Amino acid sequence: MSAKKYELDMCSGPILPKLLKLTLPLMLSSVLQLLFNAADIIVVGNYASDNSLAAVGSTSSLVNLITNLFLGVSTGANVVASRFLGAKDDKNVSRAVHTSLFLSVVSGLILTAIGVVFAEKFLELMQTPPEVLSLSATYLRIYFAGTVAMMVYNFGSSLLRAKGDTKRPLYYLALSGVINVLLNLLFVIVFKMDVAGVALATVISQCISAALIIMCLMREEGAFKFSFKKMLPEKAVCLKILGVGIPAGIQGVVFSLSNVVIQSSINSFGSVVMAGSAAAASIEGFVWVSMNSFSQGALTFTSQNIGGAKYSRINRIAVIACGCAALTGLVLGNLCCIFGEFLLGIYDPRPEIIQPGLTRMGLVCGFYFSCGLMDCIVGAIRGMGYSIAPTIVSLLGACGLRILWIFTVFTIPEYHTEFMLFLSYPLSWGITFIAHFICFIIMRRKFPKLDAESVT
Repeated sequence: MSAKKYELDMCSGPILPKLLKLTLPLMLSSVLQLLFNAADIIVVGNYASDNSLAAVGSTSSLVNLITNLFLGVSTGANVVASRFLGAKDDKNVSRAVHTSLFLSVVSGLILTAIGVVFAEKFLELMQTPPEVLSLSATYLRIYFAGTVAMMVYNFGSSLLRAKGDTKRPLYYLALSGVINVLLNLLFVIVFKMDVAGVALATVISQCISAALIIMCLMREEGAFKFSFKKMLPEKAVCLKILGVGIPAGIQGVVFSLSNVVIQSSINSFGSVVMAGSAAAASIEGFVWVSMNSFSQGALTFTSQNIGGAKYSRINRIAVIACGCAALTGLVLGNLCCIFGEFLLGIYDPRPEIIQPGLTRMGLVCGFYFSCGLMDCIVGAIRGMGYSIAPTIVSLLGACGLRILWIFTVFTIPEYHTEFMLFLSYPLSWGITFIAHFICFIIMRRKFPKLDAESVT
């Protein structure tokens, strides 16, 4: 099948149908990824040792903290490739492809070194209970051994998304994910490998998805065709990618840092609350990735239209993407609240674990639409090429407010409860969205209102 079939013209025609065409496969990819991750947790919760669910679930915020900086660089690859594509600059599109994949390998190697060497130390800093520490460290070390493959897949997917192709990454993810689930069952139930089996299954599936992405890019035609011989960093393109990607990654780290602080507070309530929160967080992830697909759509559409000098479409892209994300968050978030007890019971049927999970979901899922609005505005700002401002806003609005809340309100004895801890999420989303919206208005004024006759 011709690669042209997967391309999408984002610079002309109606926005909503094309945005949905881009985001729905991306949404399904993310949902599938979470389903496979949920399968990890479900298998562990039902077939592994007593503390395994808490061990695997409690590592997610730490994994995100360590990986988000480098995943942010993949956002820079998307923005730069989209901009060159909109400007029809094939030479620099090719440079962006090869520079991005070079950066993916370097990022993965750095992550492997950090994760394998410092896993246990990080967990100790998060006040991980002694009965969980050894299992969590084992899971993390094996998981981080496969981060080169994870980075290659994410950077490659980001490049394909720049031209509107979200279908083929979906196919590759589906295949590798099925293999992941089958290996989970084999390693945990048959071979009794516990959390090590779950981590190993994840690494193998990531290697498969990375190989498929590379093979896809090698079969491309024109500027997107990848060759190992050309996989060297082009300085000017590299600086552009890092200029957008590093602040984006720092923002991801900022959010994850606040979540690590919250996870440390969750850990103080013991392994039962840890397990309930881990199950709830897994369910919440389905809502977040569904909304976040529209943020990725806003970023890619905005960047291509800036490259093509189609400035009149910027506001409409932002409004449509935000509307779609908010509607998705309201519908899915409330469905999760309504069916929360049933969903949590899939992970672990014990009532003492379901109850803290319900407390978390009521606050997070019920107000998740505001997080979707916040993310979409950030996507639009980054698509315009501004990455430092949303990072600063997130540093103050997300990380700062949550940490301030935990070290002030949460320390008051009568407020030292799970409810007050999780309340920090919706409060920080609402305030940070308002600040990002003001930034969007300011940044938008730096571009013409009308389309340019030619790309300059």
